[in-house]
Amino acid sequence: MARILCVDDDAAQVMLMEDALQRAGYDTVGVRNAEAALNVLGRGGIDLIVSDYKMPGLTGLEFLERLDAEGVDAPLIMVTGHASVEHAVAATKAGAVEYLTKPFQPAELVLAVEQALEVVRLRRENESLREEVDALRGSREIVGRSAALARVLETVERAAPTRATVLLQGESGTGKELLARRLHELSDRCDGPFVSVNCAALPESLIESTLFGHEKGAFTGAVKRMKGAFERAHGGTLLLDEISEMRLDLQGKFLRVLQEREFERVGGTQAIEVDVRVVATTNRDLRAEADAGRFREDLYYRLSVMPVQVPPLRERRADIAPLAESFARRIGAEIGRRVEGLTPEAVELLESYHWPGNVRELQHAVERAVILSKEAKLTPRAFESRRFGLAAGGAAGPGTEGRAQGVILRTLDLAEAEQVLIERALHEAGHNRTRAAELLGISPRTLRAKLNQS
Repeated sequence: MARILCVDDDAAQVMLMEDALQRAGYDTVGVRNAEAALNVLGRGGIDLIVSDYKMPGLTGLEFLERLDAEGVDAPLIMVTGHASVEHAVAATKAGAVEYLTKPFQPAELVLAVEQALEVVRLRRENESLREEVDALRGSREIVGRSAALARVLETVERAAPTRATVLLQGESGTGKELLARRLHELSDRCDGPFVSVNCAALPESLIESTLFGHEKGAFTGAVKRMKGAFERAHGGTLLLDEISEMRLDLQGKFLRVLQEREFERVGGTQAIEVDVRVVATTNRDLRAEADAGRFREDLYYRLSVMPVQVPPLRERRADIAPLAESFARRIGAEIGRRVEGLTPEAVELLESYHWPGNVRELQHAVERAVILSKEAKLTPRAFESRRFGLAAGGAAGPGTEGRAQGVILRTLDLAEAEQVLIERALHEAGHNRTRAAELLGISPRTLRAKLNQS
């Protein structure tokens, strides 16, 4: 149970308070003045203070001021024999969590203590939740100082207040989802839901139900009515990741929702109206996909009202150092290690690599380095065992390893070796997934699945 400090210049009053609280199961400490109370608090272990308002030496209000000045994090219930609105207001403003008037019944004191402890518990819980939210926001922070990134952010900020559909195009791992979230947070829909659907990760048979929902009995396994992504995103933003992977027959239904702002669930007949802002992403050239007949041209024009081309990391090398520093500190905090950043030599090494996996690959590289390194600052040594072949004597890049016919594997780990081959194939194919899949001897869908797992 909580430990309560009782402060009153009346010895009998202290005994009454301690007796009532001990009967309720609390541990207590009784003292006769504020100075003695400060000595007890200095030893720690006090969860709550019950203090008289008027005492010789420091008064109750002066005691509260001393607690604040000395950084003592212990809530206080103020007790007085002279009830007045002025006293109550003054005590509350000074930081008291509760106010009691003498004489009081033991049950009144116990109830006040229970309520005060609950208020404190809720406050600390809220502080903890705020810290978690801040940490989550920090993990989604867009870090960088390159001119290329600044131009993208400027476009996103201008588009955010509008209802325009935004198409984010760029290679995998460039941070398109972070930009979509930034767009949502800067819009007037920021208090609404943000719903994300990865069109490439879903089986084709589930995409329609995932987007539009279904009625009970619409198909085998549909045991109850289910809301789709559009309904769940009502009043907010819907992110359709890898929109180029959506089936052609579904693209027409999707276009209708964009134009009419209504749809029907799978197996349903009733039109459902929705107010959703759509943001789409793709790592393909959607214009080329439309020209080749693999994507509806009318949907392409509807999506690309506000097209944003997100540059790969190799085209914004000024972002590599701040990104790596940010990842290192955050990952260090997550695993309970103090990481001060990277040495200039490590930064130079990272900046010399071409990063086919973009920001995602950089994050994984830094995470591995933080886990394996014992140094406060990451050095080139921490990155030498990376699967992409970084080493202090020379870094891989488009002008070196890119021309080689073979692939040097610096690991016997099968999963990492597979990732090396995938990254090399993507690099050789200019990040055309279909061509990369051909080089690897697998289907494009298998390649997508493997990339989504990495």
